[in-house]
Amino acid sequence: MTNFDFDQAEGLRRMLGGPKPRIVTFLSATPEEEKSAMLINLGASLVRTGSDVLLLDANMSSLGVATRLNATKGATLMEVTRQERALNEVIQPMPQGFGVGMLTRGPLRGPMQDVAQVRRLTNTFSILAKQTDIIVIDGELGSDNTFPIAAMASGEIVVQVSSTAASIKSAYSIIKRLHGQLGRRAFGVLVTGTSEKEAQLVYQNMAQVASRYLALQLNSMGSVPADEHVKRAAHLGRAVIDAFPLAGASIAFRRLAGRFAVKQTHDSRDAMMLGEPIGA
Repeated sequence: MTNFDFDQAEGLRRMLGGPKPRIVTFLSATPEEEKSAMLINLGASLVRTGSDVLLLDANMSSLGVATRLNATKGATLMEVTRQERALNEVIQPMPQGFGVGMLTRGPLRGPMQDVAQVRRLTNTFSILAKQTDIIVIDGELGSDNTFPIAAMASGEIVVQVSSTAASIKSAYSIIKRLHGQLGRRAFGVLVTGTSEKEAQLVYQNMAQVASRYLALQLNSMGSVPADEHVKRAAHLGRAVIDAFPLAGASIAFRRLAGRFAVKQTHDSRDAMMLGEPIGA
């Protein structure tokens, strides 16, 4: 049987080894509301670790995290690429401490056929990325199983899944599509809306199937339990970690954010031990 703790530790070592800025794309096999709640609370929890965080809505539908936060009036990266808006108009500050931006409004299929425009969009994203520590992307695969920005494919990719049969089937389908496009590489799995024990079973089963049929390694990113405090905090316009810090979901989000912040902490500690200025 797959060892949950071992896979989790090994997966974190692999996934947290990339250079700054950290770019993490989340794909979800859960309802839009559950996905947005996870991203918002993860963003707020990452801010608590001392990270400068941007949530980038790269969802092609109108139901992305920016819509959820009523932060759709800023400039999009595509508008900046077309020189219709300025880059400093993209990031909308949120009360939770992170910023929110949008990739585009409406479909991207037409614009992505223009190679020069794709290159300009990539450059615009690179400039924006240098202004923050961690970019958490609310993403989705296109109909051709590609991402609109190359950095989304080369960065960390985490698939959110719940314990329902439909969600597990959908998550595995996403992983198969990623594998078909990106080849053999590791993907993260975050289980939400269930107990830690159930989450371990979901992860173990998915990891075994992916290993057997796709020769893929899945890395556990842990779990977040179902918790009414998340909805109560949302009604207050706050993150659960701020409104109800002792709630089960708050503890889970702190744990999850701590895992993403491990690399930054280790870099600072190593620099201090070597007598180097932090951030040199």
